[in-house]
Amino acid sequence: MSRVTPATDTVWTTEDARVPGLTLRLRKAGAGAAMLVLGHDIGTLERLPFYDALARQFSVYVPSHPGYDGSERPGWMRGVRDVAVAYQQLLASAGVNNVALVGLGFGGWIAAEMATMSPQAFRRLVLVGAMGVKPVRGEILDQALMSYIDYVRAGFEDQGAFDRLFGADPPTTLLEQWDLNREMTFRIAWKPYMYNPTLPHLLGGVRAPALVVWGRGDKIVPLECGEAYARMLPQSRLAVVEQSGHFVDMERPEALARLITEFVAQS
Repeated sequence: MSRVTPATDTVWTTEDARVPGLTLRLRKAGAGAAMLVLGHDIGTLERLPFYDALARQFSVYVPSHPGYDGSERPGWMRGVRDVAVAYQQLLASAGVNNVALVGLGFGGWIAAEMATMSPQAFRRLVLVGAMGVKPVRGEILDQALMSYIDYVRAGFEDQGAFDRLFGADPPTTLLEQWDLNREMTFRIAWKPYMYNPTLPHLLGGVRAPALVVWGRGDKIVPLECGEAYARMLPQSRLAVVEQSGHFVDMERPEALARLITEFVAQS
C-alpha cells in the first residue's frame, strides 16, 4: 500500500468558529484555492497524511461536525440537512467562496445535501464512499449491530492500516470519542438510517462537476451507491480505488489525494 509522509512544514491551526446556533471546531492549513473537507461519522484524528497532501495545494478547512470531536452538540439539531445548513453558514461567515467541496463517507452525504442547496456555489464536488442514497441490492452497514471498534475496522480492507493509525488496542480516550460520535450519528441519521429519500430527486440540479470515488472493498456503503451518485449527478464520473475499503482517505491517502488534486485543478 502506498503511503503519504506527513509534510513537516504543514502548519495546522485550530479555532472555534461561531455560526448561528452553535460553535464548530475548525482546523485549517495550506494556501491556495479554498477546499472544505467534511469527514466521517467516526470523526477524525488531528493529523492525517491525506489532509497534509491536500494542504500542499489548497487552503484546506476541516471542521468537526456538530456534536463530534470537540464541536458543540446542539440540542436542536435533528437531521443531516441541519448540518449542511450550518456548513453553508460557516462558509458565508468566513467569507469563503468558490470552494471545492470534499465529503468523506458521512461527510459525503452532507456535501451532497449542500450541493443541492446551492447548485452553483461550489467549484468542484468530490464524494468519497458517501452515504445519503439508499442502495437497492445491498445495505449500508448498521453500526448499531456491532461495537464501535468493529465498525471502524469494517471500514478497512487492510487491518494493518487500522493498527498503524489507531493502534491494535486503541486508547480509551479514542474509544470514548467514537462512542460519543456514534451517539450523535444516531440522533441525526437514524430514521431512515444513513440516507435521505428526497436526495436522489434533488441531485439532478447540481451544477458543479463531480468526482465520485469508492473503495473497491467498501463494506460500509456498497459500490452500487457510488454508481447511483454518478448516474444522478449531471456532470460526474466514478473512480474506483483498488486495495481499499470505506476509509479511502486513511487506507490509500496518496491515491485519493492525487485523484482529488487532478480533478479540482481542471479548468
